[in-house]
This record gives sequence, structure tokens and C-alpha cells, in this order.
Amino acid sequence: MDNETQDVVITNIKMPFFSMVVFMLKWVFASIPALILIGIISALLFVGFDMLELSLSDVREMLKDIMP
Repeated sequence: MDNETQDVVITNIKMPFFSMVVFMLKWVFASIPALILIGIISALLFVGFDMLELSLSDVREMLKDIMP
């Protein structure tokens, strides 16, 4: 048996409107924990920079010497 790959193109998906709405609502609810996690990580980064007494202007000043 040969291991040949075949390209597949999907041209249409038949799905009832109500089922699509339910699917999209599940998708929205599934993204909430990811958004919370991103918010926590970004808050920790901002607190970390604040604890190091670095501001974004200080970081830009440091990067200005490295990058034109």
C-alpha cells in the first residue's frame, strides 16, 4: 500500500441554523477560561515590571540603544 497524500477541499457544510448557534455559544463559553488565563498572565507581568520599577518608557529607552 502506497503512502500517498491526497488534498481535500471542503466546499459546503450542511448544518441547521440552531445547531450552529449552539456550537458558537459553546465556542464562546470555552474561550472564557483562556481569556481569564491571558488576563492573569498579563497582570502578573505588569506587576512584575512594577516591582522591578521598570516602566514601558524605561524598556523603550533600553531597547533604543540596542535597536535603531
